[in-house]
Amino acid sequence: MEPPKEVSNLRQKAVKGIIWSVIQSWGQQLISFGVFFLLARLLGPENFGLLALSSVYLAFIQVFLDQGFSTAIIQLEKIDSEDLDTAFWTNLVISIFLAILSITCAELAADIFNQPKIVAIIRYLSISFIFRGLNSVQEAVLQRKLAFKGLAIRSLVAVLISGIVGVTMAYLNFGVWSLVGQQLSNSFVQVLVLWQVSDWRPRFNFSFTRAKKLFAFGINIFGFNVINFFNRRSDDLLIGYFLGPVALGYYSVAYRLLLIMTEVLISTTTKVALPVFSKLQKEPERFRNAFYNSTQLASLITFPLFLGVAALAPELIKLLFGQQWAKSIPVMQVLSLIGPLHVILFYNSTAMMAMGKASWRLWIQLINTVSNVISFALVVKWGILAVASAYVIRGYLLLPISFVAIHKLIQINWKKYFSLYVIPLVASIAMISSILGIKYFLQTTINLVSVTVISSIIGASIYIAIIALMSPQLFSVIMNLFKKIGSRA
Repeated sequence: MEPPKEVSNLRQKAVKGIIWSVIQSWGQQLISFGVFFLLARLLGPENFGLLALSSVYLAFIQVFLDQGFSTAIIQLEKIDSEDLDTAFWTNLVISIFLAILSITCAELAADIFNQPKIVAIIRYLSISFIFRGLNSVQEAVLQRKLAFKGLAIRSLVAVLISGIVGVTMAYLNFGVWSLVGQQLSNSFVQVLVLWQVSDWRPRFNFSFTRAKKLFAFGINIFGFNVINFFNRRSDDLLIGYFLGPVALGYYSVAYRLLLIMTEVLISTTTKVALPVFSKLQKEPERFRNAFYNSTQLASLITFPLFLGVAALAPELIKLLFGQQWAKSIPVMQVLSLIGPLHVILFYNSTAMMAMGKASWRLWIQLINTVSNVISFALVVKWGILAVASAYVIRGYLLLPISFVAIHKLIQINWKKYFSLYVIPLVASIAMISSILGIKYFLQTTINLVSVTVISSIIGASIYIAIIALMSPQLFSVIMNLFKKIGSRA
């Protein structure tokens, strides 16, 4: 029996959206990683620490920028040009105000951290707020349409040009200003390219009624962003304040690698999942099946890669960034353990957003944030590894809260849901065991590159073989999916 036409169309759009989202995310992160690799070899930990300190302040200002309007544009069933115009002009005015405020308060932020070097850094990077205000609505419109091709072009061009700017400045000994130049050029190019690929243009139109409607939806998103700032940045804040920019530099490099993996492996599909889930919000059975399928597919990809990086972190850090970043190794190993948890939380949060339960996500994030801040404050005196460990342990201890919320929302079958994670977890454990065994027997007989390559290949082969043995049907589904994606790319 043929699926209904609208179901088939949505499926085709979703597949195309995933393809272009993969191209965008993987291409962007591949280039970003290459640039990051060069900058880490050209610049020292203090330069990265100074930028990270500045970013803590700027990230706090930025949470007031969007007001949740972009998510409202994606999620709401009906949206018209007046809504879009109102969102655009509201965001632009707020972004200009925040840029001026940020520049004015830069010295205050520097005094708090006792780091006068970050005053000028903050002031220049504050310009990026205006760039964000100019492209947030266009980006949301393209996501709503599942038109990820334009977003992919925007991101790839921006990251390539900004990478060239950053590396060139670093090679010419501009120090931390290389990182500043990279970020500013990235934001500027994104605006230029997005306005070229998007056919939507704002009109001089504003409605207080529409602004109230968007704000009523977005208030929970805004609250989530405020709370998420403390959840994601309290570790940087406390490390920078108590341990200084050098320690923060080591920590930020390890955390940056975690963010790159998260973007490539998880955010790629959740960007497509929100608009797809939103279109199924009135069809519970199809919604639930889509949730199961996407969650399992993501876990099959992310579990082995996050856990594999934890096993290979000593070799990867030394090979890619050099011995000067050795203090980042244990931090990277610990932080990688949070990856499997991120898969679960990202899809649970996306389902809540798609069902219009932004307030649920807000309360869960509030609980996570309060516990994060408290745990970081208690352990920061023991160093950056203690902070990383507290982050991971806290995450797993509070995971049941998210499970309960998603069960209440879409009535998941517990047995079926947890079974989704059994195969990737067992296969990942077998893979890690083989990698550690190979490293133990070969690390004294062959060079670092050979050990890394051999253990990676054998570990990946064992992972694939375990999946094929445990569930031939699932293995066949995965292979067919990749064939379809390859034939439509």
